[in-house]
Amino acid sequence: MSISDHREAEQTERQAAAQQTADLLCLHDSPLVRAMYLGAGFLALFLAVLGAVLPVLPTTPFILLAAACFARGSEHFHRKLLENRIAGPIIREWALYRSIPQRVKRWVYFLMTLSFGSSIWIVPELWQKVMLVVIGSILAGYVWRIPVRETEK
Repeated sequence: MSISDHREAEQTERQAAAQQTADLLCLHDSPLVRAMYLGAGFLALFLAVLGAVLPVLPTTPFILLAAACFARGSEHFHRKLLENRIAGPIIREWALYRSIPQRVKRWVYFLMTLSFGSSIWIVPELWQKVMLVVIGSILAGYVWRIPVRETEK
């Protein structure tokens, strides 16, 4: 593949991603409702950031919620979230196909194991350890049920 073919393929891919982003955007008609969606989006994004450091608070569902709220409340923040190099492709995959890439699923399992394992090791009480094992097992079961779409090579 020549350099010009590669650039053309990248441009086509960017245009397809921009079209998909435009298809996901569905701003509400009312400015008041848009402001409420915007506030809910920022709250969800804040909870997602907290979820990155707290073991029992999930990150991905809050990022998906923030994307859904921004899609109805603010074109600017919706676009910014979808342009994020980490969250953007995952959000797009979920919105278009209701699936996550296999590599993301592996990372989720790794980070869950790290997070819950360290928490189980740190907490002193047996009932807390059991509670964390139960919550982690339920969360792992939920992630296991999320479909994985085969990507085109």
